[in-house]
Amino acid sequence: QVQLVESGGGLVQAGGSLELSCAASGGSMYAMGWFRQAPGKEREFVSSISWGGTTTIYADSVKGRVTISRVNVKSTMYLQMNSLKPEDTAVYYCAASRRSPYASSQSSDFDSWGQGTQVTVSS
Repeated sequence: QVQLVESGGGLVQAGGSLELSCAASGGSMYAMGWFRQAPGKEREFVSSISWGGTTTIYADSVKGRVTISRVNVKSTMYLQMNSLKPEDTAVYYCAASRRSPYASSQSSDFDSWGQGTQVTVSS
């Protein structure tokens, strides 16, 4: 089994930046992605990256403000977030697939999930 641990969340002012990290251990990881869930809301897709890192996809709500990347030799994925808005406030979850190398926006395509890290953006 793959274990995923997120870090880097915190409290920032609107317009600020944060970088989230996801460290993987316990097995190989293929495609990876980020999802988020705000209180009273459903979990939604944020971004995903292919196994080789050459293909990335972004939700319309964050496109142009966030960048996903990975360093496979470190077994770590990152989400750089800029120009943050109060509506970005949520628990952010790292996800990984052990069956597909391709980036995906569908939560059902991912097998392993982290515990989440809180991001709060104040106005």
